[in-house]
Parts: sequence; C-alpha cells; structure tokens
Amino acid sequence: MTLLDVSELAVSYGPVRAVQGVSLSVERGEAVAILGANGAGKTSLLFAIVGVLRPVGGTVRIQGTDMTRTGPEAKLRRGLCLVPERRQVFGALCVEDNLRLGAYARRAPRGVVNAELENVYQLFPSLAARRSQAAGTLSGGEQQMLALGRGLMGKPKLLMIDEPSLGLAPAMVGAVSTALARLSASGISLLVVEQNARMALQLASRVTILERGREVMSGSADDVRDSDQLRQAYLGV
Repeated sequence: MTLLDVSELAVSYGPVRAVQGVSLSVERGEAVAILGANGAGKTSLLFAIVGVLRPVGGTVRIQGTDMTRTGPEAKLRRGLCLVPERRQVFGALCVEDNLRLGAYARRAPRGVVNAELENVYQLFPSLAARRSQAAGTLSGGEQQMLALGRGLMGKPKLLMIDEPSLGLAPAMVGAVSTALARLSASGISLLVVEQNARMALQLASRVTILERGREVMSGSADDVRDSDQLRQAYLGV
C-alpha cells in the first residue's frame, strides 16, 4: 500500500525555485532515502511534503488522499511525523517529558502512553538510563535518539527524518543508523533525508538523488550506489 505519493512537487522562495518537479513514493514498511549535497533542496522538499511550506506546483497524496494544501497538523493526524534537522529537543525538560510531548496531540490514555514510553526505552536503552536528565545535557547522538523517540510517541505511519547524522561523531552515526534499521525492520515506514550517502544506502531500499532542486536519479539502493549521478551530486565529477 502506498502511504505517500509525491508528484512533480515544486517549491519556491520568491523568485528562487528550490525544488523543481520532484516525484517519489513510500510504500508501507519501506525505507526511502533522499540524497544530495548541501543546498540540493532536500529539506525544502520535506517541508513541502509535511506542510511547513506551501508548494507552488505538484501534489502530495497520503494513502490516496490529496493533502497538498493542508498543514502539518492535518498531516500529523494522517500519520506523517517529521523529525527536524538538529533535533530541536526541549533542553530544559527531562528526557521523559520530551517523550511525553510527542504523544500530546493524540490525547491517548496515560496507560497507553506509559506502554509506548517503555517501547521507546527498549529501542533506546541509553534514554531509559537518563529519563530524569535534562535533554540539553545529552550528547548529540542521544539528543537525536530522543528526537526519534519523541516522533515515535505520536504513533506515525511514516517517520520523516531530516539529516539524522548531522554533527554526530562517527560512533554515534553508527548507533543512530542501527536504531533506524531496527525501526525499519519493525515495519515503520521511513523517509530519510541525508548527506551521508553510505548511511542512507545501507538503510534504504530506494533512493532519490537531488541536485540543485532537481531529481537527477531515482532507483534501488544498489543501482544508485555505483552511479555516475551519485558521484556528480557529491563530487561534481
């Protein structure tokens, strides 16, 4: 079943066209990656999909329903959740309060929320050990895990993650990559924006490469891995 179907999406900042006619889809249980160098339009594409930016062209369908012009709240109710770049955790709040905020919009009973908290703690044991610690005192990798856990508390059908490896030490990149692989294996659909091609190609079954807002290649991870388009997007050769 197709959870997300994006067709010919276009985004502009005034006269500047940041995204130019990009199409992609995510099936239930699938991990899809969007690759490209800095400034390729990856984040603008995510923001347009989730409704933070209004597209100037194209369509966004969620489970077959056209939701191109709806905002983030409506899309959240339909199961789309965005984990933004640079984590954006609430630093003064403890880990557990950050996680509980992820479930706030669902108005779920406390017992249900508590059970889901335990699921997140099983996925990220380091968070369980720091549940009473202020989020701002966590390492970058732990804050990324907290942001992922907060997203999961909303019970999304599709988790959209913007640059999960950004600013992390290599060891923590590996830990976050492992966590994402476990999420994918559990059946959660993922749409991951990344500059780290190695990490994305290990995680995703299908990949779209953006260059200057344009889709230059879309295909299986195996097809993309050794492609000229991947080298061009990152090395300019």
